[in-house]
Amino acid sequence: MSLGDHLRELRYRVIFSLVWIVLGMIVIAVFYNQVYGFLTQPWLQARDMLSETNPELSTQMVLSGVTTPLILAMKICGVGGLILASPIWLYQIWAYIVPALLAKEKRWALTFLAAALPLFLAGVAVGYLVLPQGISVMMSFTPESVPITNLIEIDKFLELMLQLMVVFGLGFLMPVVVVGANMVGVVKASQLAKARTYVIFGTFVFGAAATPSTDPFSMCALAIPMSLLFIVAELICRANDKRKARREAAAELATS
Repeated sequence: MSLGDHLRELRYRVIFSLVWIVLGMIVIAVFYNQVYGFLTQPWLQARDMLSETNPELSTQMVLSGVTTPLILAMKICGVGGLILASPIWLYQIWAYIVPALLAKEKRWALTFLAAALPLFLAGVAVGYLVLPQGISVMMSFTPESVPITNLIEIDKFLELMLQLMVVFGLGFLMPVVVVGANMVGVVKASQLAKARTYVIFGTFVFGAAATPSTDPFSMCALAIPMSLLFIVAELICRANDKRKARREAAAELATS
């Protein structure tokens, strides 16, 4: 394919993905009240946790501004559409790469596509589930000696949640990228082994920088699974490199 053909193919894949994301946004808009209630559950759980550890702490959720409800609804629908359409846009990424792969590599790519979707959704779920503990940790710093009412802006809270869910989802895709790069010959398992310490350190740096809540619990909740997933990806790459080496040795023996 020429450069123009590649660009036209990319444009088609992007537009097709955007159409499905918009359809997902419409679905979220139809069930907006239910989605809104689902997204506020972590705050309710965090409030219950705080009432046990610090019963004197006073909190209240507020929504300020005339346009805030509309902007918040658009953000929720946008992220919800992105999550609902994740099987489509993940497939479009794979379909765009497929023409450059060999027949055997295409089979592997399809396998990794099947792994990418549950990993992305698992990351989204982890981002949702760790938020109550993160809120509890951050709110616990409120001094007990002074009567203070914590006003929690619901739009800021939900923005924080949506960011966490997307960041965790993308972070959990790292092993798919690593193994995919190994399958097409970009990186070797030996290189991954040498870089393991730096990668694990980098995951914690990424966790600290990428999690908008900035609490250590959320950072570890992202960095530790990413580190474990990287180690699993390294083991898969090592097995693949050994398989390639045996295949190449057999081919050389057959030609000699």
